[in-house]
Amino acid sequence: MIEGIVIKAYSGYYYVQSDSEQWVCRLRGKFRLTKETVLVGDQVKVKPAEKNTGTVYEVLSRRNKLLRPPVANVDQAVITFAVSNPEPNLDLLDRFLVMAEGAGIMPVICLNKVDLLDIDEPEWMEVYRQVGYTVIATSAKGKKGIAEIKDVLKDKISVFAGPSGVGKSSLLNSIHPGLELKTGDISRKLKRGKHTTRHVELIPLESGGLVADTPGFSSLQLPEIASTDLAYYFPEMEEFVGSCRFNSCSHNKEPHCAVKEAVQSGEIDYRRYNSYLQFLKEIIDKERRH
Repeated sequence: MIEGIVIKAYSGYYYVQSDSEQWVCRLRGKFRLTKETVLVGDQVKVKPAEKNTGTVYEVLSRRNKLLRPPVANVDQAVITFAVSNPEPNLDLLDRFLVMAEGAGIMPVICLNKVDLLDIDEPEWMEVYRQVGYTVIATSAKGKKGIAEIKDVLKDKISVFAGPSGVGKSSLLNSIHPGLELKTGDISRKLKRGKHTTRHVELIPLESGGLVADTPGFSSLQLPEIASTDLAYYFPEMEEFVGSCRFNSCSHNKEPHCAVKEAVQSGEIDYRRYNSYLQFLKEIIDKERRH
């Protein structure tokens, strides 16, 4: 048996990359009987046949899986925003961060198009660094930060996420010359008809690592998080949560709340706290409906 990773699935064929070769595989019959799905990103065992063909015999246990795009074992989401054209929406960035944390995926923040900046970096980038996130400033045009982002992608399975027009395709073309993704390609989801199937593929990068050719988190719904757990998805709040007077504190209107005190003292960023309150309201509204 050979172990490898599924990098593409199309019309019942599964393309499995092992250490040195690619195998074109069909699924063993048991998969049809059990209705077990095999996803791009799955680590699988393959029984080889002739001329680099084979049969997928077993799927090894998954660390995580995304629904949109359907990819398993994702290591990180590179959440990409531009300094302008379009202007960064930090509430949306916070939403992407919670979604990545909820999926068990390490988020990396990438601020692209920094060649358009008059200053070195916007102040908000330091807020996210202080929280503990990796934040990289890039310019696909000026090649700034490309070596740094290559290093982050090395030996990992990554998805790029972020709004349209921020330069995700240009960035990938700079990371992997010859990829030739058309600008706008990676965001075609916005123009897709609802009955069109889009096949996700993992692209092997020259510098090592695999990256999905389809944007991550194409639905912006928050993951299934209990309102009482939301604070744990904001890393800067976690150390204060246990110091509130009430165990059930939602860090909203309760008195003697350590999180609110940390906001007042500047230990927690006020705008990030407002994102927390906005998401809390969404989750509570959803809980009431169900």
